[in-house]
Amino acid sequence: MTTVFLPIALGIIMFGLGLNLTVADFTRVAKVPKAAFLALLTQIVILPVLTIGIIWVLDLSPVLAVGMMLLAASPGGSTANILSHLAGGDVALNITLTAINSVLAIVTLPIVVNLAIDAYLGAGSEVGMQTGKLLMVFATVLIPVVIGMAVRKGNRAFADRMAKPVRIASVIVLGIVIFGTLMSVRENIGEYFAAVGVATAIMVLLSLALGYGIPRLAKVGQPQAVASAFEVGIHNAALAIAVALTVIGNEQMAVPGAVYGFIMFIPAGALAWYLGRKRRAAADQRVSVTV
Repeated sequence: MTTVFLPIALGIIMFGLGLNLTVADFTRVAKVPKAAFLALLTQIVILPVLTIGIIWVLDLSPVLAVGMMLLAASPGGSTANILSHLAGGDVALNITLTAINSVLAIVTLPIVVNLAIDAYLGAGSEVGMQTGKLLMVFATVLIPVVIGMAVRKGNRAFADRMAKPVRIASVIVLGIVIFGTLMSVRENIGEYFAAVGVATAIMVLLSLALGYGIPRLAKVGQPQAVASAFEVGIHNAALAIAVALTVIGNEQMAVPGAVYGFIMFIPAGALAWYLGRKRRAAADQRVSVTV
């Protein structure tokens, strides 16, 4: 599972992102600097702090606590783009933020996870991140993005046709990885799911709320706030699982990412449905008033 499906899942997910990405997307943040800054600030700084509070309140075991911090430090996932589209968000901003955050995670993720290992397992813990394997994981993340971008630049029509099949394939392979991860700890799955299920559910709900609420309080536009909500609320679970299994070498630390990958669709999907329905109702009302 670790050597075959996990790299494939990561590669497909990030290739799909690249198919929708151009070099110009990295400069799009200049058009909406406030929205981009607040989303990245919430994702990189506020969410890890929030996760520390969740760990403390629920009194999670040290290993699961590190797994939660690993999940919090992971960049946004491509699922955020789909849900943002359904909810009427600024999907272009989502794609840009996911790309930028994936690059920033090369620096921010090791910092957060190493601090968590020291805090929860002790500075002298034998558990740690292996730099060489970490670089290999990020290569698996970034190289497919570059390939996807190259495909889009060479043949945009082909990239557009491939976008949907690649999304479907990424969901299927990610599901296999999540199932395999949970089966690897099946002896304690009930205990882990009870503990981490509550933690990840709270994490999704609060991160969606903060991702939407902070930009709106700062008077950011509705589509950009919706994009921020899903960017902050949806994480790359495959990356969190990959780092736990291949870089740290600890199956228990992969559990939060696996459980999260299963649970997050419920609140995030419900929010996308609600916002999408609200947007359509407002559009219908404007049409009726015009008529």
